[in-house]
Amino acid sequence: MDAHPSYIAIGDDGAPEMPAPDAAAQRAAQLFPCVSIITPCYNEHKTIGLLLEGVYRQSYPRAAMEVVIADGGSTDATLEVIREFQSSHPDLMIRVVSNPQRITPAALNRAIAAARGEILIRLDAHSIPAHDYVARCVAALEQGLGDNVGGVWEIRPGANGWIARAIAVAAAHPLAVGDAQYRRAPASARAVDTVPFGAFRRALFDRIGLFNEQLPINQDYEFNARIRQHGGVIWLDPAIRSVYIARPTLRALARQYWRYGFWKARMLLQYPATLRWRQAIPPLFVTALLGLSVSAPFAAPARLALAAAIALYGGALGAAGIHAAAQRRDPGLVAGLPLAMAAMHLSWGSGFLWSACSLLIKRRAPEQVVPIP
Repeated sequence: MDAHPSYIAIGDDGAPEMPAPDAAAQRAAQLFPCVSIITPCYNEHKTIGLLLEGVYRQSYPRAAMEVVIADGGSTDATLEVIREFQSSHPDLMIRVVSNPQRITPAALNRAIAAARGEILIRLDAHSIPAHDYVARCVAALEQGLGDNVGGVWEIRPGANGWIARAIAVAAAHPLAVGDAQYRRAPASARAVDTVPFGAFRRALFDRIGLFNEQLPINQDYEFNARIRQHGGVIWLDPAIRSVYIARPTLRALARQYWRYGFWKARMLLQYPATLRWRQAIPPLFVTALLGLSVSAPFAAPARLALAAAIALYGGALGAAGIHAAAQRRDPGLVAGLPLAMAAMHLSWGSGFLWSACSLLIKRRAPEQVVPIP
């Protein structure tokens, strides 16, 4: 990569003209490491303003921050929202770069190439950082606690209604996400296998490379696997917090988790040792359901086993729904939480199996012999 300055002042690289910084802003730019917030974005007009407002309200000096948004050609009002925010908040540098490939890892790589910061912090367009998010990430990096530093999610519904609320609860429920620490807020900071919305020093990318553009999904997990392979540490601090806005409908949730499962299988080709128990259970469960369903018409034991599996699974989800509804005083969770968790499990497991089977078939297919004319 090309060399980048460690500290910047506002508007020094041909970006849209801005007012000259005052003396306090100039001192902040000299005393604090420059931080580039890198954000992949496509059709996020409902949430991009919330992200920008969250960045603007950071306790970290604005003169030492910039936002680089890699947009995949949004067709909604996303770019208009960004322009309006730029106009009304001229003391925060915001730049938009093009991401013609329209996939997340390419967006991140385009933003990294355009960013000028010594420290890069990834934030998605549907996230809202706590006011001290940037300051805490920078402090952890400067203390040498990790090569990738992140925190925990406060998951909020993506829409009004009982299903959206249930999806937000499911996204942090141990029966749905297992031991994923960033969704469940551990009591103390610790080394983990992955964090969302990581904070990195630019030198890390020089050492291990950029995000893998062959993985439209799971690129964060693959990048973290490379960090660990190089002896690095992924550090999660529960004091580093951000709001994550969950998918609003069961259909959107199922599509999201199907893609997670599909690309997880592809990632495991390179990093089989990274598979965690929480990720193995859904494809095993879907495999068992499929096998028993095929055998049930021909064998009574298979019918009994299938009925028992469905009853036990449904009972566990139902109990979780009743418990959550009572705990949160939200009756909609009685039915909504089981539906959301089932969508997550079955979609993730089905996507994983589909990916694995398609890879197996592709490997076993005989190579076509092209006759020489």
